[in-house]
Amino acid sequence: MTTPTSQPTRKRVVHQLDTPFSTVSWPAVSPEDQDTTLELLCENTDTPSLLSPLGQYRQTHVKRSKGKRAARKEKDDKKAASTTEEPPVPPMPEIDASIDVGLNSITRNLQALSQSDEEAAQGKPERQYLMIFVARGNQASTFNCHFPQMVAAASKSLPSSDKIRLVGFSNPCSDRLSACLGVPRVSSIAIAKDAPGAGALQEFVLKSVPPAEAAWLDASRDAQHLTTKINAIETTVGPKRPKMNETTS
Repeated sequence: MTTPTSQPTRKRVVHQLDTPFSTVSWPAVSPEDQDTTLELLCENTDTPSLLSPLGQYRQTHVKRSKGKRAARKEKDDKKAASTTEEPPVPPMPEIDASIDVGLNSITRNLQALSQSDEEAAQGKPERQYLMIFVARGNQASTFNCHFPQMVAAASKSLPSSDKIRLVGFSNPCSDRLSACLGVPRVSSIAIAKDAPGAGALQEFVLKSVPPAEAAWLDASRDAQHLTTKINAIETTVGPKRPKMNETTS
């Protein structure tokens, strides 16, 4: 019985369609500046943070749903004890009107901010962002790779002092942001310009985080034709399977 001889590794070239425009990288932020930014956002033992009032409000005044049966029972209990008056629930902290939480809401507002004046009249953005924070260390890049391009597009017509700053936390911090806000999961947070109580955070971020740059946004105004970009990637191909004789002697 003869042993099969090992076949040499075969290679072939696979072609992949790519964009002719240059990619937009995340703004470079040092790990030390990321840690300082996170401390200014989340609860700190020395000084009050920006987001902690929202978490304290939800913990005190917002009740989590326990299902329809529990809701009916609670409603019946309130009817039985209707003689006792409950104190009115205070309004949400002022900072709540200047913050968006979650990928979908932030992406929709960035899309509205990046539209032309005629398009923006149809879908007016809710607020003008100044800072966006993304917990990159807790999710795959597929979920947040659009942020640098969208932030650069939304900031292209703004003065340099008002351009949106994008901070991607490289270390996992989603749990800390969630605990601070009092919500189950947080992947991204956007804060509007001149948000109440955000003076220290705004000053530090504007000083330490550069704006997102997209060179292809300026190049697109030249109306110059760009050829299609096709990548040629060399990959390995598995060895051929030996053919089996259909008939046996």
